[in-house]
Amino acid sequence: AAAAAGGEQKEHHQHVVTLDGHDGPVWQVAWAHPKFGVLLASCSYDNKLIVWKEVATQSAVGKKWIASYEFEFGSSVNSCLWAPHELGQILACCSSDGSFAIFTFTDGSPNPEVKRIQDAHSGGVNAISWAPAIHPGALLDDSLADMRSWQKKVVTGGNDKKVRIWACREEEWVQDGHPLEFHEDWVRDVAWAPSIGLPSSTIASCSQDGRVVIWRASASTAAGGGLDRYQPHLLNQFSDVVWHVSWSFTGNVLAVSGGDNEVTLWKESEDRRWEKISDVNKSSRPA
Repeated sequence: AAAAAGGEQKEHHQHVVTLDGHDGPVWQVAWAHPKFGVLLASCSYDNKLIVWKEVATQSAVGKKWIASYEFEFGSSVNSCLWAPHELGQILACCSSDGSFAIFTFTDGSPNPEVKRIQDAHSGGVNAISWAPAIHPGALLDDSLADMRSWQKKVVTGGNDKKVRIWACREEEWVQDGHPLEFHEDWVRDVAWAPSIGLPSSTIASCSQDGRVVIWRASASTAAGGGLDRYQPHLLNQFSDVVWHVSWSFTGNVLAVSGGDNEVTLWKESEDRRWEKISDVNKSSRPA
Protein backbone atom coordinates (compact mmCIF):
# COMPACT_ATOMS: atom_id res chain seq x y z
CA ALA A 1 0.00 0.00 0.00
CA ALA A 2 1.19 3.50 -0.76
CA ALA A 3 0.70 6.54 1.47
CA ALA A 4 -1.94 8.97 0.26
CA ALA A 5 -2.56 12.63 1.16
CA GLY A 6 -3.43 13.16 4.80
CA GLY A 7 -1.52 10.10 5.94
CA GLU A 8 -4.19 7.67 4.70
CA GLN A 9 -3.20 4.37 3.13
CA LYS A 10 -4.45 3.92 -0.42
CA GLU A 11 -4.95 0.33 -1.52
CA HIS A 12 -3.72 -0.90 -4.87
CA HIS A 13 -5.14 -4.00 -6.51
CA GLN A 14 -3.38 -6.03 -9.13
CA HIS A 15 -4.55 -8.61 -11.60
CA VAL A 16 -3.49 -12.06 -10.32
CA VAL A 17 -4.81 -14.58 -12.83
CA THR A 18 -7.38 -15.20 -15.55
CA LEU A 19 -9.18 -18.53 -15.33
CA ASP A 20 -9.82 -19.83 -18.84
CA GLY A 21 -12.20 -22.74 -19.18
CA HIS A 22 -15.64 -21.50 -20.17
CA ASP A 23 -16.86 -21.06 -23.75
CA GLY A 24 -19.69 -18.65 -23.02
CA PRO A 25 -20.76 -15.84 -20.68
CA VAL A 26 -20.03 -16.62 -17.03
CA TRP A 27 -23.13 -15.89 -14.96
CA GLN A 28 -21.86 -16.36 -11.43
CA VAL A 29 -18.82 -17.17 -9.28
CA ALA A 30 -18.78 -18.30 -5.63
CA TRP A 31 -15.95 -18.72 -3.10
CA ALA A 32 -15.92 -21.74 -0.81
CA HIS A 33 -15.28 -21.34 2.91
CA PRO A 34 -11.50 -21.12 3.52
CA LYS A 35 -11.58 -24.19 5.79
CA PHE A 36 -11.88 -26.21 2.57
CA GLY A 37 -8.94 -24.53 0.85
CA VAL A 38 -8.88 -21.84 -1.84
CA LEU A 39 -11.76 -22.91 -4.06
CA LEU A 40 -13.88 -20.96 -6.52
CA ALA A 41 -16.94 -22.23 -8.39
CA SER A 42 -18.08 -20.71 -11.69
CA CYS A 43 -21.12 -21.39 -13.87
CA SER A 44 -21.78 -20.38 -17.44
CA TYR A 45 -24.07 -20.22 -20.45
CA ASP A 46 -21.84 -22.95 -21.93
CA ASN A 47 -23.70 -25.52 -19.74
CA LYS A 48 -20.66 -26.04 -17.49
CA LEU A 49 -19.93 -25.82 -13.80
CA ILE A 50 -16.21 -25.56 -13.00
CA VAL A 51 -14.59 -25.77 -9.57
CA TRP A 52 -11.22 -23.99 -9.55
CA LYS A 53 -8.52 -24.71 -6.97
CA GLU A 54 -5.33 -22.88 -6.03
CA VAL A 55 -2.49 -25.37 -5.61
CA ALA A 56 1.18 -25.15 -4.68
CA THR A 57 3.87 -25.63 -7.34
CA GLN A 58 7.65 -26.01 -7.43
CA SER A 59 8.02 -22.95 -9.65
CA ALA A 60 9.12 -19.49 -8.59
CA VAL A 61 5.51 -18.34 -8.72
CA GLY A 62 4.68 -20.79 -5.94
CA LYS A 63 0.98 -21.28 -6.73
CA LYS A 64 -1.28 -21.84 -9.68
CA TRP A 65 -4.97 -22.35 -10.38
CA ILE A 66 -6.36 -25.54 -11.86
CA ALA A 67 -9.83 -26.71 -12.89
CA SER A 68 -10.19 -29.47 -10.30
CA TYR A 69 -13.73 -30.52 -11.30
CA GLU A 70 -16.17 -29.98 -14.16
CA PHE A 71 -19.81 -30.97 -14.66
CA GLU A 72 -21.98 -30.41 -17.72
CA PHE A 73 -25.71 -29.76 -17.58
CA GLY A 74 -28.13 -29.90 -20.51
CA SER A 75 -28.39 -26.12 -20.79
CA SER A 76 -27.11 -22.87 -19.29
CA VAL A 77 -25.98 -23.11 -15.65
CA ASN A 78 -27.51 -20.03 -14.06
CA SER A 79 -26.42 -20.05 -10.41
CA CYS A 80 -23.92 -21.73 -8.10
CA LEU A 81 -23.59 -21.40 -4.34
CA TRP A 82 -21.64 -23.18 -1.60
CA ALA A 83 -23.57 -24.46 1.41
CA PRO A 84 -23.07 -23.10 4.93
CA HIS A 85 -19.70 -24.45 6.03
CA GLU A 86 -21.30 -26.31 8.96
CA LEU A 87 -22.80 -28.74 6.44
CA GLY A 88 -19.48 -29.56 4.81
CA GLN A 89 -17.98 -28.91 1.38
CA ILE A 90 -21.22 -28.92 -0.61
CA LEU A 91 -22.10 -26.97 -3.74
CA ALA A 92 -25.51 -26.31 -5.30
CA CYS A 93 -26.10 -25.37 -8.95
CA CYS A 94 -29.19 -24.88 -11.10
CA SER A 95 -29.79 -24.89 -14.83
CA SER A 96 -32.11 -23.82 -17.61
CA ASP A 97 -32.60 -27.53 -18.35
CA GLY A 98 -35.05 -27.56 -15.40
CA SER A 99 -32.77 -29.33 -12.94
CA PHE A 100 -30.59 -28.48 -9.98
CA ALA A 101 -27.77 -30.53 -8.52
CA ILE A 102 -26.03 -30.91 -5.17
CA PHE A 103 -22.31 -31.76 -5.21
CA THR A 104 -20.88 -33.20 -1.97
CA PHE A 105 -17.08 -33.33 -1.71
CA THR A 106 -15.67 -35.58 1.03
CA ASP A 107 -12.22 -36.50 2.36
CA GLY A 108 -10.49 -33.99 0.11
CA SER A 109 -11.51 -35.84 -3.07
CA PRO A 110 -11.91 -33.64 -6.17
CA ASN A 111 -14.76 -35.88 -7.38
CA PRO A 112 -18.01 -35.31 -5.49
CA GLU A 113 -21.14 -37.34 -4.96
CA VAL A 114 -23.75 -35.80 -7.26
CA LYS A 115 -27.46 -35.67 -6.48
CA ARG A 116 -29.35 -34.29 -9.45
CA ILE A 117 -33.00 -33.30 -9.18
CA GLN A 118 -34.63 -33.35 -12.61
CA ASP A 119 -37.77 -31.38 -13.54
CA ALA A 120 -37.47 -29.08 -10.53
CA HIS A 121 -39.08 -26.23 -12.50
CA SER A 122 -40.66 -26.49 -15.94
CA GLY A 123 -38.90 -24.12 -18.34
CA GLY A 124 -35.74 -23.82 -16.26
CA VAL A 125 -34.31 -22.97 -12.84
CA ASN A 126 -32.89 -19.46 -12.54
CA ALA A 127 -31.74 -19.22 -8.94
CA ILE A 128 -30.88 -21.27 -5.86
CA SER A 129 -30.13 -20.34 -2.24
CA TRP A 130 -29.20 -22.32 0.88
CA ALA A 131 -31.12 -22.17 4.12
CA PRO A 132 -29.13 -21.28 7.25
CA ALA A 133 -27.71 -24.45 8.81
CA ILE A 134 -29.28 -23.65 12.17
CA HIS A 135 -32.91 -24.72 12.65
CA PRO A 136 -35.61 -22.08 13.20
CA GLY A 137 -36.23 -21.94 16.93
CA ALA A 138 -32.81 -23.32 17.92
CA LEU A 139 -32.13 -20.19 19.99
CA LEU A 140 -34.99 -21.18 22.28
CA ASP A 141 -34.67 -24.97 22.05
CA ASP A 142 -31.29 -26.51 22.91
CA SER A 143 -32.19 -29.79 21.20
CA LEU A 144 -32.41 -27.98 17.85
CA ALA A 145 -29.02 -26.33 18.37
CA ASP A 146 -27.20 -29.69 18.38
CA MET A 147 -24.81 -29.76 15.42
CA ARG A 148 -26.09 -33.22 14.52
CA SER A 149 -29.44 -31.66 13.66
CA TRP A 150 -28.30 -28.98 11.20
CA GLN A 151 -30.96 -28.47 8.53
CA LYS A 152 -30.02 -29.07 4.89
CA LYS A 153 -32.43 -27.17 2.63
CA VAL A 154 -32.37 -25.03 -0.51
CA VAL A 155 -34.89 -22.74 -2.18
CA THR A 156 -35.18 -22.42 -5.96
CA GLY A 157 -36.93 -20.05 -8.35
CA GLY A 158 -37.85 -20.81 -11.95
CA ASN A 159 -39.62 -20.03 -15.17
CA ASP A 160 -42.81 -21.69 -13.93
CA LYS A 161 -43.33 -18.51 -11.81
CA LYS A 162 -42.92 -20.54 -8.62
CA VAL A 163 -40.62 -20.66 -5.62
CA ARG A 164 -39.92 -24.15 -4.31
CA ILE A 165 -38.26 -25.38 -1.10
CA TRP A 166 -36.29 -28.64 -1.07
CA ALA A 167 -35.03 -30.66 1.90
CA CYS A 168 -32.52 -33.48 2.20
CA ARG A 169 -34.19 -36.41 3.95
CA GLU A 170 -32.51 -39.78 4.31
CA GLU A 171 -29.85 -38.68 1.80
CA GLU A 172 -32.45 -37.81 -0.88
CA TRP A 173 -33.63 -34.36 -1.96
CA VAL A 174 -37.42 -33.92 -1.92
CA GLN A 175 -39.75 -30.96 -2.25
CA ASP A 176 -40.62 -29.57 1.17
CA GLY A 177 -44.25 -28.52 1.16
CA HIS A 178 -46.26 -26.88 -1.60
CA PRO A 179 -44.76 -24.50 -4.19
CA LEU A 180 -44.89 -20.84 -3.16
CA GLU A 181 -47.07 -19.01 -5.68
CA PHE A 182 -47.46 -15.25 -5.97
CA HIS A 183 -45.37 -14.11 -8.92
CA GLU A 184 -46.90 -13.62 -12.37
CA ASP A 185 -43.73 -14.11 -14.42
CA TRP A 186 -40.33 -15.82 -14.26
CA VAL A 187 -38.69 -15.82 -10.83
CA ARG A 188 -35.25 -14.29 -11.32
CA ASP A 189 -33.66 -14.67 -7.88
CA VAL A 190 -34.25 -16.10 -4.42
CA ALA A 191 -32.40 -15.47 -1.17
CA TRP A 192 -32.84 -17.22 2.18
CA ALA A 193 -32.29 -14.78 5.06
CA PRO A 194 -29.56 -15.49 7.64
CA SER A 195 -30.78 -16.67 11.03
CA ILE A 196 -29.61 -16.80 14.63
CA GLY A 197 -32.20 -19.45 15.50
CA LEU A 198 -35.32 -17.39 16.07
CA PRO A 199 -38.60 -19.30 15.60
CA SER A 200 -39.23 -18.08 12.05
CA SER A 201 -37.82 -18.44 8.54
CA THR A 202 -37.65 -15.76 5.83
CA ILE A 203 -37.06 -15.94 2.08
CA ALA A 204 -36.98 -13.13 -0.50
CA SER A 205 -37.82 -13.61 -4.18
CA CYS A 206 -37.91 -11.30 -7.18
CA SER A 207 -39.32 -11.65 -10.64
CA GLN A 208 -39.69 -10.51 -14.21
CA ASP A 209 -43.06 -9.14 -13.05
CA GLY A 210 -41.31 -6.38 -11.05
CA ARG A 211 -42.37 -7.78 -7.70
CA VAL A 212 -40.22 -8.45 -4.67
CA VAL A 213 -41.91 -10.83 -2.25
CA ILE A 214 -40.99 -11.69 1.34
CA TRP A 215 -42.01 -15.21 2.33
CA ARG A 216 -42.17 -15.87 6.07
CA ALA A 217 -43.09 -18.89 8.15
CA SER A 218 -43.39 -18.77 11.93
CA ALA A 219 -43.06 -21.54 14.48
CA SER A 220 -46.10 -23.80 14.40
CA THR A 221 -48.39 -24.09 17.42
CA ALA A 222 -49.55 -27.50 16.19
CA ALA A 223 -48.40 -30.74 17.74
CA GLY A 224 -44.96 -31.74 16.54
CA GLY A 225 -43.74 -28.17 16.10
CA GLY A 226 -42.03 -27.18 12.86
CA LEU A 227 -43.10 -24.19 10.79
CA ASP A 228 -46.47 -23.01 9.57
CA ARG A 229 -46.91 -22.51 5.83
CA TYR A 230 -44.93 -19.66 4.24
CA GLN A 231 -47.02 -16.55 3.68
CA PRO A 232 -46.23 -13.92 1.01
CA HIS A 233 -45.78 -10.22 1.76
CA LEU A 234 -45.32 -7.86 -1.19
CA LEU A 235 -42.30 -5.67 -0.42
CA ASN A 236 -42.74 -3.48 -3.50
CA GLN A 237 -43.99 -3.44 -7.07
CA PHE A 238 -41.18 -2.05 -9.21
CA SER A 239 -41.57 -0.52 -12.66
CA ASP A 240 -39.20 -2.98 -14.34
CA VAL A 241 -37.81 -6.50 -13.97
CA VAL A 242 -36.03 -7.17 -10.66
CA TRP A 243 -32.88 -9.21 -11.17
CA HIS A 244 -31.37 -9.81 -7.75
CA VAL A 245 -32.10 -9.74 -4.02
CA SER A 246 -29.46 -10.03 -1.29
CA TRP A 247 -29.70 -10.00 2.52
CA SER A 248 -27.30 -8.20 4.83
CA PHE A 249 -25.16 -10.36 7.11
CA THR A 250 -27.60 -9.85 9.99
CA GLY A 251 -30.64 -10.55 7.81
CA ASN A 252 -32.50 -7.33 8.60
CA VAL A 253 -31.76 -5.32 5.42
CA LEU A 254 -32.57 -6.45 1.88
CA ALA A 255 -30.76 -5.07 -1.17
CA VAL A 256 -32.72 -5.08 -4.44
CA SER A 257 -31.39 -4.46 -7.96
CA GLY A 258 -33.31 -4.36 -11.20
CA GLY A 259 -33.94 -2.99 -14.66
CA ASP A 260 -34.68 0.51 -13.32
CA ASN A 261 -30.89 1.10 -12.96
CA GLU A 262 -31.18 1.37 -9.17
CA VAL A 263 -30.08 -0.51 -6.09
CA THR A 264 -32.45 0.02 -3.17
CA LEU A 265 -32.15 -1.02 0.47
CA TRP A 266 -35.22 -2.08 2.46
CA LYS A 267 -35.81 -2.67 6.17
CA GLU A 268 -38.81 -3.94 8.09
CA SER A 269 -40.38 -1.49 10.54
CA GLU A 270 -41.78 -2.34 13.98
CA ASP A 271 -45.28 -2.61 12.49
CA ARG A 272 -43.90 -5.18 9.98
CA ARG A 273 -44.05 -2.84 6.99
CA TRP A 274 -41.10 -2.77 4.60
CA GLU A 275 -39.62 0.68 4.09
CA LYS A 276 -36.98 1.90 1.66
CA ILE A 277 -34.05 3.26 3.64
CA SER A 278 -31.64 4.08 0.82
CA ASP A 279 -31.18 3.95 -2.93
CA VAL A 280 -28.29 4.20 -5.36
CA ASN A 281 -28.74 5.28 -8.97
CA LYS A 282 -26.69 6.72 -11.78
CA SER A 283 -27.20 10.33 -10.65
CA SER A 284 -25.74 9.58 -7.20
CA ARG A 285 -22.45 8.13 -8.42
CA PRO A 286 -19.32 9.99 -7.31
CA ALA A 287 -17.54 12.02 -9.97
